[in-house]
Amino acid sequence: MAIKFKRTYKFALISSMFITAFLTLFTSVFLYAFYELNSVHLIIFALSCFVFSFFIIQYRVEYFIYKRIKKIYADLTLLESSSFTRGQINTDMVTLRQEIEKYAKDKKLEIEAFKIREEYRKEFIGNVSHELKTPLFTVQGYISTLLDGAVNKEELRDKYLERADKGIERLIYIIKDLDMITKLEAGDLSLDLEPFDIVKLIQNVFELLEMKAAKKKITLTLDKNYNDPILVNGDKERLQQVLSNLIVNSIKYGNTKGTTEVNIENLIKNKVIVRVTDNGEGIDQEHITRLFERFYRVDKSGSRKEGGSGLGLSIVKHIIEAHNEQIYIESELGVGSEFSFTLEKAK
Repeated sequence: MAIKFKRTYKFALISSMFITAFLTLFTSVFLYAFYELNSVHLIIFALSCFVFSFFIIQYRVEYFIYKRIKKIYADLTLLESSSFTRGQINTDMVTLRQEIEKYAKDKKLEIEAFKIREEYRKEFIGNVSHELKTPLFTVQGYISTLLDGAVNKEELRDKYLERADKGIERLIYIIKDLDMITKLEAGDLSLDLEPFDIVKLIQNVFELLEMKAAKKKITLTLDKNYNDPILVNGDKERLQQVLSNLIVNSIKYGNTKGTTEVNIENLIKNKVIVRVTDNGEGIDQEHITRLFERFYRVDKSGSRKEGGSGLGLSIVKHIIEAHNEQIYIESELGVGSEFSFTLEKAK
């Protein structure tokens, strides 16, 4: 195996050879011209000159480079101490260049990530502001009207109080969802895991949303009759929320007289996948990657008319991930959408 030498050794070796050759030649000429030329003495002189030159050059070069590289390391350490090892400083320029390139690449990625997060932050704050101010202004408007004299008119008073109450309910709904998603993201919301029949849970959700679906003449159906129970492990209450959110969305954005179908399939030995499919308006591909973000809306105006907190899909994703499972989406504009998620089978 070839022996690898430090670059400074190579530099010192070649420099020493040049110095030795020059001094030996010069001394040979000098001795030949003025004194007797002794080859043994000349060889000893050459070796002594080479060794002395090598160590002096090596030491000076390393010291020269070390001082400058140490300053570079110190400057970079001030920027971020965790980016570089705090061991012995390496004077190899290739290693230093690689570390600086890695540092620059990491910093570039961090800056790009910060820019993306900053854009999301601005958008999120704008969405929160819009979601909260709409019901707040509605409630304020009705109460102000009542204070201006409408409270004495019984018919207006009852109507405006009912509308103000609905506005407050919407505020509470948004705040509850915000509180839940904050807990989910922080990992503070504990799950009550237990085996239960997923088929029965789907049927219960259908019953709860039957009237909502009937208003748009949408049929809620299972893909087939499941005569035997399908037992899964999970938090029954949270998974009911997942199914409710997905089915409510399919009703909101489904076509009149359309269909929302749920089916359960064996995925692998210990997993099932639950699919919620509709034949609604579908989602453009450009929106799919951001669909699970808080308050992200595909249709900025139309979706608000449908109500909701704008947090439903984000909550769905967090609940599924809290179960250490995956959620998927497939959609085609004008054809429909399919949301699916995996669950662990109960033993």
